[in-house]
Amino acid sequence: MVLTELSPINMSNTFTNKNLNNIKLEKLDWSLIQSEMKIKLGAEIYESWLKKINFEEEFNNYVLLSVPTRFIRDWITSRYLDQILQTIKNYKKEIIRIEFKIIEQNSKSIIQDNNSKSFDNVENISFIKDTYLQYNRIDPNKTFENFITGTSNKLAYEASLKVSEKISNYNPLYIYGGVGMGKTHLLNSIGYELKKNKKVMFISAERFMYQFVKSIKSNDMVKFKEYFRNTDVLLIDDIQFMNGKEAMQEEFFHTFNALLEKDSQIIVTADRSPNKLSRIQERIKSRFSGGLVVDIQKPDHDLRKKIIEKKIQDLNILYPEEIKLSKDIKDFISNEITASVRELTGAINRIVSFSRIYKKMPNLSEAKVVLKDLLNLNENKVTIDLIQTIVCKFFKISKNEMLSSRRSRYLVRPRQTAIYLTKILTSKSLPEIGREFSNRDHTTIIHSVKTIEKLKENDPEMVDNINKLKNQILYNNRENEI
Repeated sequence: MVLTELSPINMSNTFTNKNLNNIKLEKLDWSLIQSEMKIKLGAEIYESWLKKINFEEEFNNYVLLSVPTRFIRDWITSRYLDQILQTIKNYKKEIIRIEFKIIEQNSKSIIQDNNSKSFDNVENISFIKDTYLQYNRIDPNKTFENFITGTSNKLAYEASLKVSEKISNYNPLYIYGGVGMGKTHLLNSIGYELKKNKKVMFISAERFMYQFVKSIKSNDMVKFKEYFRNTDVLLIDDIQFMNGKEAMQEEFFHTFNALLEKDSQIIVTADRSPNKLSRIQERIKSRFSGGLVVDIQKPDHDLRKKIIEKKIQDLNILYPEEIKLSKDIKDFISNEITASVRELTGAINRIVSFSRIYKKMPNLSEAKVVLKDLLNLNENKVTIDLIQTIVCKFFKISKNEMLSSRRSRYLVRPRQTAIYLTKILTSKSLPEIGREFSNRDHTTIIHSVKTIEKLKENDPEMVDNINKLKNQILYNNRENEI
C-alpha cells in the first residue's frame, strides 16, 4: 500500500469509464472515520494532519481523498496510511486501497461549485497500487538540512552533498556503516535534492530482488530492464541483502554497467565495506570499490550531545508543553548509549513518553530503569569476525591458519573453539557459520561443537579457556588477554 503517480492515459481511463458497477450506493460516513482516527492517533496528530483530509469519492474497492499540498500527502502516506486504511476497512471491508488528489484550498470551492468530476489535473493524482514506483518514495523529512554532522560522519555527508550538487565525479558513491548510523538518511537526502531535475529511482536491495523475481514469473523482464536502466539516478539501500542471489546479481551487474555508460549516478549503501561483502560477485565488488567508498562510524560524544539537543528541539515543536531534560540525564544518555544514532533517538523518545504518561520528568534513577535494555548494547553485538580474531590472538595463530584446510592439532582445537563460541554466542545458523569458516559443511560445525562440549566435561583447562574467551568477547575485558 504505497503512493504512486498515474500516467495521463491511466488517469483518463480510470475516471472516464465509471459505471454503476464502479460506484457504491452506500457511501462512507467520513465524519465517523475522522472521529475514530482522532481517538486512535490522538488530537494533536489529527489537528496537525488528518483534519486536512477531505473525502472526494468512493468506488467499488477504493476511495479518493484529497489534501491541500503534496507535502501533507507525503507526510500522511509515510506515517499514517496503514491506520487510515484499516479504519476505513472497519466500516467497509471491500475497500482495499486509497487514492489521493492534491486540491489547493482556493481551487477546491470552484471544483465543488461546478460539481466537476473530470479531474483534469492528472499529474497531482497519486495511486496506491502494485507498480515499480511502489517503493520509490522519498521522505521529505530526511534531508541534508536536518542531518546532524560530526567527525564520525562528516566525510560521508560531504561526499553525498557534492554528488547531489553535481560538482563531483564520484560514481558510484558507496556509503557503509552499522545499523542506525544515518546511511538511509543520506541516501534519501541525495534523492530529495536530485529528484527536482532528474529521474530518481530509490529502492532497497530486497525490493529490487522482489521486482526481479516477480518480473521473471510474469515473463516481463523487458519492462524490468527498461525501467531500471532508464533512470538518471539509482539509489540502492542495503546492498548486502543481494548476497547469494546469483541471477539477481547478474542482472544488477548489467544494469550497473548500462547506467554508467549513460552517465547516470549510482549511490549504494551497505553495512560493510565492498571487500567484506559475502557471497557477492567479485566483479560487482570491484565496481563498488572503483568509485568513492566512505564509511559512517559510531557517533562520538560531541555528536551524540548534538543529536540529543536537536531531538529535544524537534519534540518541543511537536508538543505544546516544553520538554526539559536535566543535564544529568542528557549526559547519562550521551555517555552510555553509544551504539547508533537510532538508539539515541529511541532513548529520548522513551524519556519523553515517560514524562507524558506520569506528568513529570524522570530523575536519573528512573531514567536508568526506562533505558535499561538500551544500555551496554555492545555486549550483545557479537560478530563471527570478532570471535575469530580474539580466539586467534588467544591461541597465538593467524586467522589464515585457522580458516585453512590444515588439520594440525595446534590449529584444529582453536578452530573448533571458535566454532563452538560462535554457536553459543550468536544466532547464526549452522550453514551460516560454516560459510564464515571457509565454507565448511554444517556437519563439520556440529562435530566441532560436540567435541568442545565433550572436552569441557573432563578438561578443567578447556573450561577455563572457554570462560576467558567468552569474557573477552562479551565484555572486552583486557585483563584476561593472553
